[in-house]
Amino acid sequence: MSKVAKLLVPALVCMTLVAVPAIQSAYANGSDTPSGSGSSDTTSTKKKKKSSSVSDPKFLAAYRTAYTTIYDRHDYASAIDQLKTLKRDDVADVANLIGYSYRKLGDYKQSQTYYELALKDDPNHVRTWQYYGLWQLEQGNREQAQYHLNKIASLAGTGSDEYRSLAAALDKPTGATLVY
Repeated sequence: MSKVAKLLVPALVCMTLVAVPAIQSAYANGSDTPSGSGSSDTTSTKKKKKSSSVSDPKFLAAYRTAYTTIYDRHDYASAIDQLKTLKRDDVADVANLIGYSYRKLGDYKQSQTYYELALKDDPNHVRTWQYYGLWQLEQGNREQAQYHLNKIASLAGTGSDEYRSLAAALDKPTGATLVY
């Protein structure tokens, strides 16, 4: 092996080790900015309309307010009202936050409805798979929660925050109080 190759191979390995977690983290982390539709079909008028409304500054400001209401103030009932006012529960990020809020309020039926709406819009919405997996655990459905964990692994990897959160919840014994 040449001297250049001996130096180049370790450098490439190091760059790969640094880049992969950063890519997974960027892909997996939640955000106060909705991603829009998960569909790659950009020819549909409905999809174009959905994408344009998600990037509207008024929509984004209202979404961020609801996001803060949930994660900073833990005022789930107000957040549901704020999110429903957007009239965009067909967007995965919006439906997921409504589902999360209903789950935190203990309304599991409504929560399930909104998680399923989110996955209908974007079957690869990692945060929904995480939250719906936690929902499954709260319902005593460990096998379904494991299915959700496997889905997250395939979408975002086992190093993602969503994977680690659901895996940690699955490691707890049945009936343990979940904190997340």
